Amino acid sequence: MLVVCFAHIAYGLDPNRSISQYIYDEWGTDKGFPGGPIHAITQTPDGYLWVATAKGLLRFDGLSFRFLQHSNTPELPSGPILGLAVDSEGGLWIRSQGANLLRYSNGQFENLAGKLMDGEAGITAIGKAKNDEILAVGLMSGTLRYSGAKFLTLAQPVRLPNFLVISLAEGSQGQVWMGTRDVGLYALNQTGLASFANGLPDRKINCLLTGSDNELWIGTDNGVARWNGSEMTGITLDPSLSHVQVLTMIRDRDANIWLGTTSGLFRINTRGEVSAAAKSGSVQRVVSSLFEDREGNIWAGTSEALERMRDSVFVTHSVAEGMPSDNHGPIYVDAQNRAWFGPATGGLYSFKDGRIEQVTTAGLAEDVVYSITGSGDELWIGRQRGGLTHLRYHDDSYTAETYTEKQGLAQNSVFAVQRSRDGTVWAGTLSGGVSHFINGKLTSYTSDQGLPSNTVAALLETSDGTMWVATPNGVSSFVSDHWQPFRSKDGLPSERVNCLLEDSSGVVWVGTDAGLAYFSNGRFTSPAKVPQALHDQILGLTNDKNGALWITSATHVLRVDRDAAMRGDINEGDFHEYGLADGLKSTEGVKRFRSVTTDSLGQVWLSLNSGLSIVDPGRLARSSPPALVHITGITADGTSWNLGDKISIPSSRKRISFNFAGLSLTTPERIKFRYKLDSLESAWSEPVSAGEAIYSNLGPGHYQFHVIASNSEGIWNSSEETIAFEITPAIWQTWWFRIVSLTTLVLAVLAFYRLRLHQLTKQLNLRFEERLAERTLIAQDLHDTLLQGFLSATMQLDVAVDNLPADFPSTPRFEKVLNLMRQVIDEGRNALRGLRSANTIDSLKLEDAFARIKQELGTMDQVGYRVIAEGLPRPPHAIVRDEVYRIGREAVVNAFRHSQAKEIEVGVAYLGSHLRVAVHDNGCGIDPAILQSGRDGHWGLSGMRERAERIGAHLKVRSKIGVGTEVELTIPNNVAFPAKSSRLARLFKTANWFKTADETKGKEDG
Repeated sequence: MLVVCFAHIAYGLDPNRSISQYIYDEWGTDKGFPGGPIHAITQTPDGYLWVATAKGLLRFDGLSFRFLQHSNTPELPSGPILGLAVDSEGGLWIRSQGANLLRYSNGQFENLAGKLMDGEAGITAIGKAKNDEILAVGLMSGTLRYSGAKFLTLAQPVRLPNFLVISLAEGSQGQVWMGTRDVGLYALNQTGLASFANGLPDRKINCLLTGSDNELWIGTDNGVARWNGSEMTGITLDPSLSHVQVLTMIRDRDANIWLGTTSGLFRINTRGEVSAAAKSGSVQRVVSSLFEDREGNIWAGTSEALERMRDSVFVTHSVAEGMPSDNHGPIYVDAQNRAWFGPATGGLYSFKDGRIEQVTTAGLAEDVVYSITGSGDELWIGRQRGGLTHLRYHDDSYTAETYTEKQGLAQNSVFAVQRSRDGTVWAGTLSGGVSHFINGKLTSYTSDQGLPSNTVAALLETSDGTMWVATPNGVSSFVSDHWQPFRSKDGLPSERVNCLLEDSSGVVWVGTDAGLAYFSNGRFTSPAKVPQALHDQILGLTNDKNGALWITSATHVLRVDRDAAMRGDINEGDFHEYGLADGLKSTEGVKRFRSVTTDSLGQVWLSLNSGLSIVDPGRLARSSPPALVHITGITADGTSWNLGDKISIPSSRKRISFNFAGLSLTTPERIKFRYKLDSLESAWSEPVSAGEAIYSNLGPGHYQFHVIASNSEGIWNSSEETIAFEITPAIWQTWWFRIVSLTTLVLAVLAFYRLRLHQLTKQLNLRFEERLAERTLIAQDLHDTLLQGFLSATMQLDVAVDNLPADFPSTPRFEKVLNLMRQVIDEGRNALRGLRSANTIDSLKLEDAFARIKQELGTMDQVGYRVIAEGLPRPPHAIVRDEVYRIGREAVVNAFRHSQAKEIEVGVAYLGSHLRVAVHDNGCGIDPAILQSGRDGHWGLSGMRERAERIGAHLKVRSKIGVGTEVELTIPNNVAFPAKSSRLARLFKTANWFKTADETKGKEDG
C-alpha cells in the first residue's frame, strides 16, 4: 500500500483536504488483474464492482477477480468490453463491439440486439438518464431511451459526415447531451438538435459530466470546458497540463471533480484548486475510466492496473508532509484550533492551516518539551531541563518567563503541567514531586507530604476542583490540603498510572500499565469483559463528543464505547482498533503527558511514534455503509449445488459447506460474518473472518441458512442473506419406515413377553402338578399303610382290653397305651389333613373355608368373627389355594389364640391384577422384636413367609401394641389362577379324584 503525496499539507478533514491524504491501492497482474486498458467501471446494487477491459468483463469483490469472457461465458461476445451502465432495476448493461448490447440480471444474460432496428451495425455509446434509465446511440437506430422493457426512439440518426456519438449524458432540464468524435457537442431537446461547438477546446468530446442548474463539464482531447447554462468557459489546470487529453470525469459525494487524463489523475475541489494524484512519484499514466462506489472510494482504470483512492479515516502528518520529526510528544490545541506540539527530538512547534512554525523563544528550540497546557493566548510548558516556561503569544510575537529550582520549583525536569480553572498551575516533575504555582508563589509536595511517589506521570483537575496526580506508585487526589492515595487494593489494575481523564459525564478514568479503570463510589473499577488490547499499557486517553474513549497504548490505537466500558461488557460493536489501513503511519503511542487530546471542533489528535494523526469522529459516523453479504456457493461432500434451483441434498452427504462473501470495497479484509442454521441454532455464531461455514451429519428436514456481515467499522448490515435447502431422508429415515419399525419392535417385545410369561406359567404349573402329585402320593401312602396299621393295632388292643378281667392289674397300663395310640392316630390324621387340605376345601370357596375355622376351633362365642369377600370369585390353583388357606388359617388361629381380640375380620378380594387375603384383629398386637425375628421355638410367622415365598406371593404383617395386627397376602393373578387349558382341567380332575378317594377311605375308617 502506498500513500499518494502532494506538495502541500492540508489541515483537518473537510472535503477540500489535500489529495495526499487519500490512501492509494493498486491491483495489477501480480494481484489477478488480467492487464490491458480499462474502458469502464461501475457497481451493481449487490456491491460487486464490474470492470470493462480489452480482454473481457471482470467482477471484483475487493479481494479477487472473476474473469468473464466468451470462452467461459458463451453469452458474452468475444473481443473487448467498451461500456458499462446500471439501470434503475439494478441490471448491468454491457456494450461491446458492433451491435452487441447485453443486460445482466439475476445471473442471466439477455441480448438486446433483437430489440434494435433491423440491420443495426453498432452501438457507439451508452449512458444514464436522470431517472437511471439507459440512453444509447446506434448507427442505424439513432438516439434511444430504454424504458418499460423496450427502446424508445428520441431522435433518428443524424446524417452528417463524421457524426459519430461517443459520449452521452442527460442534463438537469431533460436535454440529452451528445459528444461526437469529430464535430463537437450537441444537445437534443424538444425543439430538436442544437450544436454547441463554439468555445470548445477541441471537437472530440470524450466524456460529459452533468450538474445542477444546467451545468455541463466537457472533457476533450485538448482540455476541459464548462457550460454554465449560458456560455462555454475553459477550465485552467496547471499551465503544463492546460491542453491535456481528458478521457473520463466524475463528481464525488463531496462535490470534487475528478479528471482521468492521458497525463494522470487530477482533482478539482469546491474552491477550484487543482491537485494531482501521483503514483510512486510519476504522473505519466493514462487514466481511461473513473468511478465512485457506494462507500466513497474512487476507482481509476489505467492501461496497467485497477487503482483505488480511499478516503483515510485519519489525516497523518509526518516528515513527508513537512513535519520536523515523525516521533512526537505532547499535543495541545488552543481555542483558535492552533495545534502546539513538541517532537521527541526537541523544540516547540505550532501548526495551523497547513503552516508549521517553530518557537525559539526562551531556549525552547534547544530543549525537549515534555508537556503543554494553556488558556487563551498563553501556554505553560514543562521542559526536560529548563523547568516551567510561561509563554504568551500574539500573532507571531512571543514573550516568555521561566521558573526553575531557583524560584522554588521542585525540579527542573517538569513532565506534566496542569492549569486549574482558577489560574493556578501545577507542575509534576520526574523525581521531585509536584509544585503548586499561585500568585507568583511556588509550593511543593513530595512523598513526605503524602504523595504516592515523587515521580509524576500525569495531572488532572476535575470539575469538582479535585486535583489528581498519577505516579508509578498509584494515584492520589488532593482535596482541602489532604492527599488521598489509591493503589492496587483500591481497584487499580496496576499501580503504574500513565494518564488521567475526566470524561464529559464527570467520571475519572486512569490508564495504567495493565489496562483501563474508572473511579466510582470511592474506588477504582476495571471493566470485566474487555478485548485483550485493553490489557495493554495505556499511554493516552481522551473522549469525543459522541461519548467514545480514544486510547493509545504501547501497540494499539483504539476507540471504545464509554458506557459499554462502564458496564464491564465491551462487545465487538463497542470496540474498534485502527491501523495503517486507516491512514495511520504507526499504532505505537508515546509516553508523554497529554499525548491524545480533543479540540474545540471535536477532532481527536493523537501523537504517535510515527506521525501526528487527526480524526473527525463525526465524519466516521457519516461514512462506512454496512457491508453487503452474498451466499456464493453450497457444497455437500465436494459436490456443488446450483443456488438458483431447489436444493435437495441426500442424507448420505455428511459434510455441507456454505461459502459467502461480504461486499465492502474499502477494507474487505476486515469484513466479519455471523451465521446460523434454522432448526439447529437459535443464536448467531461468534464473528468470524472466513467466508465459510461447515455443518456435519445434519438430519433429514428443511433448513434455512442465514448470514450477515459487518464492515471495517464493525457496523452490521440489517438485512441478511438466506438460502433454504432440504436434507432428504434415506429409506430408513422416513416417517413411515420408523412407524413400521417401531410397531414391529413393540409387537416383538409383546410377543416375547407373552412367550416368556407362558413359559414361566407352564413351569410354575408343572411344579404345582409335581408337588400336588407328590403330596397326594404321600398322603395315600400314609393313609394306606401307617394309619391303617395303627388303626388295626388299636382295634385289636381295644378288643384285648375289653376281654381282660375287671381286676386285672395291668388294665390301667393297657388303657394308657391305648390312649397313647389313639393320640398318635389323631396326630397322624392331622398331618394327613395338612397334606390333603385342598381335598377338604375343594368344594368350598376360600371365603367359605375361612368361615369354618371358628367352628373347627370350637372357640368362645364372645369373639366377633366375620369373613368378607370382594370381587368375582375364581378357583385358584390347587397348590396356591392350599398354601393361601394354610397361611390364612395360621393367621386366624394365631389371632384367636394369642391376640385377645374382640373382633377378627378376614377379607378375600379377587382384584384385577392380584388375589388379596387380609386377616385383621383389634387385639393386643405383636411385639416389634417378635414381629421382626419370631418367637423362640415357634415357627408360625416364619412358616407363613416361607409358604408365601414358595408360591411367589407377597406377605406383609403390620402390628401395633394395643391396636391390633393385620396380615396381608397378595398373589399376582398369573400365579394365583390357572390358565384355561386342558392340562389344568386334567389337574383339577385328578385333584377331585383324590378328594373322592380320601372321603371314601375315611368312611371306611369310620
